[in-house]
Amino acid sequence: MSDSTLRPAILVIGAARGIGRAIAEALIPDHRVVITWHSAHAEAQALSARGVTCIRADFTDPDAPARVVAQAVAAVGPLSGLVNNAGAIAEGGIDGFDPKAAETVMRVNLMAPLALVAAALDQLAPGASVVNITSMNARFPAAGALAYSASKAALDNATIGLAKALGPRGIRVNAVAPGAVERDHAPRPAELQQKFLAEMALDHLPEDHQIASAVRYLLSPGAGAMTGAVLPVTGGFRL
Repeated sequence: MSDSTLRPAILVIGAARGIGRAIAEALIPDHRVVITWHSAHAEAQALSARGVTCIRADFTDPDAPARVVAQAVAAVGPLSGLVNNAGAIAEGGIDGFDPKAAETVMRVNLMAPLALVAAALDQLAPGASVVNITSMNARFPAAGALAYSASKAALDNATIGLAKALGPRGIRVNAVAPGAVERDHAPRPAELQQKFLAEMALDHLPEDHQIASAVRYLLSPGAGAMTGAVLPVTGGFRL
């Protein structure tokens, strides 16, 4: 049996940039990694050159989850893990509420993860792990991102429901809830960073690789007794 066959296969949704890319890079050394990407073609090509299988997908399409899982399994075989990281955000609160934009956010952030788990069930062996990427906004909703905050709260709740449903199959389901992550590619205004820091126990914003470390742990056998957990990686926001 080849080394590539022995390495666990992980599907990471939305992993060409940011947190998703950091997760993929954390897994590359000892996993067979499949990612999805939507618009970041150059970044996906760079990962492909490192042996990652890259699938283009638009999760506003309700047929995308089943297609992605089928393509991933065709490339690497049965999955040891699934990371739901793709996300959409629509800025705005209740004033000028845009139902169509909110529907897109809910479809990508909630319905797609559920559909991906459903599509992957027959390809997730006992001992497999699902990790959903939620947000601190699930607990501390942002008035300026109402639909996004609600979608992440729903995904937190779905994580617990899935853990109950899939536990008898030996499949664990957990979530990582990042805080305001340091973004080198799109830095926040200094005054906004200071606002976040003023409400944190630590003196620095979390970084992508720290989110990735938490995800890698939840995917690992070392977290074999953890399911239904929502793990905050927020720097101690509003403790």
